[in-house]
Amino acid sequence: QLKLVESGGGLVQPGGSLSLSCAVSGTELQYHATAWFRQAPGKEREGVSCISYSGTTDYALSVKDRFTISRDNAKNTVSLQMNSLKPDDTAVYYCATATFACKGRGIYAHEYDYWGQGTQVTVSS
Repeated sequence: QLKLVESGGGLVQPGGSLSLSCAVSGTELQYHATAWFRQAPGKEREGVSCISYSGTTDYALSVKDRFTISRDNAKNTVSLQMNSLKPDDTAVYYCATATFACKGRGIYAHEYDYWGQGTQVTVSS
């Protein structure tokens, strides 16, 4: 059974950094697209970044040049390095995987089949 587990969330001051990790079991990530989404209280779930099976990446404009997504095929994990964090980045962050997604046309929740439980990221002084 496919399972995704996020880790690495926490409390960080504005301008700080955090690295999130998504560990996947039950499938090999290198054959799937994987994405990070986030949802702040009272807001809709937002696509943050994705990496396709071929390694191409996409980012929301709000995080471009601050966040970096990467995949470790040996460890079957996908990471999200978040730098220059802002209070607006506060949200629960979810990873999700899909067979066909991350085609450079945006990051959409309905394209992803399997989801983790999420990890809280709070950016506050």
